[in-house]
Amino acid sequence: MKVVMYSTPTCGYCNIAKDFFDENGIEVKVFDVSVDEEKRQELIEKSGQMGVPVIEIGEEVVIGFDQAKITQLLGL
Repeated sequence: MKVVMYSTPTCGYCNIAKDFFDENGIEVKVFDVSVDEEKRQELIEKSGQMGVPVIEIGEEVVIGFDQAKITQLLGL
């Protein structure tokens, strides 16, 4: 399943999410929206906000690090 995360280097919850994905062997494509204007605009269009992390799992968008929801969507 395709996992994408919109993040910034200073976001604590983004780092927790990255660690969670690493610990569970989940490959995730991370976009740094602090420097990537195109991806920042994409983040706003998908989530309706500018807060991070925003995690896209398949067609589902998870705002923030909602571990229960992420675990459910990944079938862990």
